[in-house]
Amino acid sequence: MSAPVLTSPPFATPETGRLLGAAAALATVLLWAAGLIATRFGVTGSLSLWDVVFLRLFLPAVLLVPVLLRVLPGLAAPAFSGRRGWFVVMVAGAGLPFMLISSTGMVFAPAAHAGALMPGSMPLFAALLAVLLLGERFTTQRKLGTGLMLLGAIAVGGWQIIEGTGNTWRGDLMFVLCGALWASYTIALKKTGLGAWQAAALVYGMSFLVYAPVYLLWLDSRLLQAPLFEIAVQLVQSVASGLLSMAAYGFAVRRLGAAPAAAFAALTPALTALLAVPLLGEWPEPVTWAGIAAVSLGVALANGVFSRYARTNQ
Repeated sequence: MSAPVLTSPPFATPETGRLLGAAAALATVLLWAAGLIATRFGVTGSLSLWDVVFLRLFLPAVLLVPVLLRVLPGLAAPAFSGRRGWFVVMVAGAGLPFMLISSTGMVFAPAAHAGALMPGSMPLFAALLAVLLLGERFTTQRKLGTGLMLLGAIAVGGWQIIEGTGNTWRGDLMFVLCGALWASYTIALKKTGLGAWQAAALVYGMSFLVYAPVYLLWLDSRLLQAPLFEIAVQLVQSVASGLLSMAAYGFAVRRLGAAPAAAFAALTPALTALLAVPLLGEWPEPVTWAGIAAVSLGVALANGVFSRYARTNQ
C-alpha cells in the first residue's frame, strides 16, 4: 500500500488566508468607526467629557498591566537611553492628549467629520514626517492622494473654518490636530522599536496613571447619575476600538501585508458617516459626502491600492 498523500485543509489555502485577512481588516475599520460613534454618543449624553476619557482609559489600562510590568524594566536599559524622548511622543500621540482633544472635538462637530478628518489628515502628517525624519519620498500616486485628502478636508470642514460660522469648525480643527498626533505616534513607534501590545500597554498605562488622580480629585464627574447603558457603551468601545481592533489589524497585516491592510482605512470616513445616520441621527450635508468621497479615495491612493492592483493583474 502506498502512503496516503497529505493535503492542506481548505482553510490553509492562500486564498482563504487573504479572505480572512480582508475580513479582519474590515472588522478593524468597523471597530474604528464604532469607536467614533460611541465617543460622540458619550460626550453628547449624560456623561461628562472627563467621564468619557476616564472610561476609555480604564479597562485597557487594567487589562494591559501584565504587559506594562514587563515593558517598564526594559525601558530603563541603556539601549533605550537615546530613544526615551520618542516614548513621550508616542504616549502623547495616541494617549491622553489625543483622547482629550478628540473627545473635545466631538462636543463641537458630528461623527462624520471626525471619521473623515482624523483618518484623512493622519496620512498627510505621516507622509510629511516620513519625508522629514525617515527620508522617504512621495510617489506620483501618493501626491495625488495627498491632494485629494486636502480637498476632501476642505469640503468637510474647511469652508466653515474660512467663514467662521458656528462652532463645528472648532471640532474640525481638533480632529486635524488629532491626525497630526496620531502620525507622530506612528513615527515614534518605528523609532522605539516596540511591538503593538507593548506600545499599547505603555500608552494606556502611562495615560491612566497621569489622568486618574486628576479626574478623581478635581474634574466634574456624572458617573453616578448616568444610565448604566451609556457607561457600558464606553467601556465596551474602549476595549473594542482600542484592543480588539489592534488584534484584528495585526492579523490583517500578517495575512495581507502592511500596506494592503492599511488601505482599508479608506473605508473609515464613509462607514462612520453611514453609521451616524441611524445611531446618532446625524445626516451629513451633500458637501460633506463629497468631502468624504474625496478623503476615502485619497487615502486609498496614498496607500498605493491601485498600483498594487495593477501589478497583481498584469
